[in-house]
Amino acid sequence: MNGDDARLRVSPTLVIVPSDLIWRVTTSGGPGGQHANVTRSRVELAFDVESSISLGPRQRARLIEKLGAVVRVSAGDTRSQARNREIALARMGERLAEALRQDAPRRATKPGVGAKRARVDDKRRRGDVKRGRGRPREAD
Repeated sequence: MNGDDARLRVSPTLVIVPSDLIWRVTTSGGPGGQHANVTRSRVELAFDVESSISLGPRQRARLIEKLGAVVRVSAGDTRSQARNREIALARMGERLAEALRQDAPRRATKPGVGAKRARVDDKRRRGDVKRGRGRPREAD
């Protein structure tokens, strides 16, 4: 898979076109001997949210609010540059999908009868325990 023609499907309704993705390949750090220092296998992927042609106005505003104007991910997990490109693309898709996900609004509910009873019983037990910590009274 060539990084330049990789389309990124974020959701059923959102596909990021390849021209919106900015690829950069660098040498990966860490151990690996002499070969690791010269092999360009670490992949960085950037997505400029502000200038993207793939996003609608609401999606753009939500992504900027949650992730900022430019979203970056990197992958240097494997020795293969092609595999690292796939990993970076998947990570970008996950980050964008998570930021665009809208949680259902919370509806306020009242505690049930059993919950109220359990709370009062627990308070009574705690009060009994605390009362029992005082000095013992002398018997008359």
